[in-house]
Amino acid sequence: MDSRRGTERCDVVVVGAGVAGLACARDLGARGLRVRVLEASDGVGGRMRTDRVEGCVVDRGFQVLNTAYPQLRGRLPLRELRLRLRPFIPGFLVHTGSRRLRFADPTRAPGQSLRGLAGGVAGPRDLAALAALTGWDMLAPAALVRRARDTSTRRALSGAGFSDGFVERFFRPFLSGVFLEDGLATSSRFFHLVWRSMARGTICLPAAGVAAVPELLASALPPGTLALESSVTALTDDGVVVDGGREVAARAVVVASSPAAAARLLPGLTVPPYRTVTTYYHLAPRSPLREPTLLTDVRRRFANSCVLTEVHPGHAPRGYALVATSVLGEDAGGRQQAVLDALAECYDADTGGWESLTVRTVSEALPAMEPGLPLSRRTRRGAGRYVCGDHRATGSVQGALASGARAAREVAADLSGA
Repeated sequence: MDSRRGTERCDVVVVGAGVAGLACARDLGARGLRVRVLEASDGVGGRMRTDRVEGCVVDRGFQVLNTAYPQLRGRLPLRELRLRLRPFIPGFLVHTGSRRLRFADPTRAPGQSLRGLAGGVAGPRDLAALAALTGWDMLAPAALVRRARDTSTRRALSGAGFSDGFVERFFRPFLSGVFLEDGLATSSRFFHLVWRSMARGTICLPAAGVAAVPELLASALPPGTLALESSVTALTDDGVVVDGGREVAARAVVVASSPAAAARLLPGLTVPPYRTVTTYYHLAPRSPLREPTLLTDVRRRFANSCVLTEVHPGHAPRGYALVATSVLGEDAGGRQQAVLDALAECYDADTGGWESLTVRTVSEALPAMEPGLPLSRRTRRGAGRYVCGDHRATGSVQGALASGARAAREVAADLSGA
């Protein structure tokens, strides 16, 4: 603290304690820099927050972790007790309008894939194309995947030899919940990277919810680094101004806040459009599906649904099943009942007795990853100004962490040469 001016001083201010900002702060601290993280809300995590609602573990929107993400594996001990990861069954279920069918990774469960062939869901050409696609994405160097020609996911799937029927029954329902858009308009390069991570890793849920990830990242920061409920209102030549007029002086400022807040603090910053998702949480007297897996719907009345208590029984009080169902876009009048009607059909269960626990809408859930969008961008925005987040990389936890790491490298390089 500079007693003459009443101004706090540090090397770097990080604005925002989402996973990108926390990763950046940790890496800068490891380089010996004095860092201050200023977070406007009452907790860390950004979009990766978890609430307790009537004894249930409720993430702010259905979210999962992929153990293949390099940044996640490199930063967190995935067997750490505070994470206590539980896996989903590889693959997923899709309701076709008359029955539920299982789709499995042919490299992990070839027998289940052959049952799809016997059931008339996929032809030999589709299964061969799926095995080839999965094998290539899993084994090819990531750098080669990133350099591939970019187009829409829909065109890439057609070019890979999949029939239109298979794309509609398999890829479109599943990927709508991954990319939060159902037009298969997402960048094919990003699709291949996501498919690669799914083939190489395992989809999991932490026992305490996804907030366990940012909380673990924050716990590694030196005491006094993080300040909650500290909203940065402006950047100055010398640092930042916090709501109430307090100043924090710094040699560099990294804006790791939400895209909208980043655009306000950094005039001229262009951020991509964002996808919105709404998740309905219901308590059921019994589990409608006795396995930890995702359920999708060919008719796309919802993006995906999951019985969370089949993954982690502790996500709801004993004797109840907690079901999370995500739909694209905002909540609207009558939509929850329409979702319940669809779930009754897809789960083949009576949903009349299900209790609506809560509804979570995330308006900036994922950036739109359109063809041609760079998979990683420089974080430097001018002298002493930097920005990071998934909107500067890829729409994933991996992208957010990687962007934070890149910001730390660029800040450290600039300050060491100052």
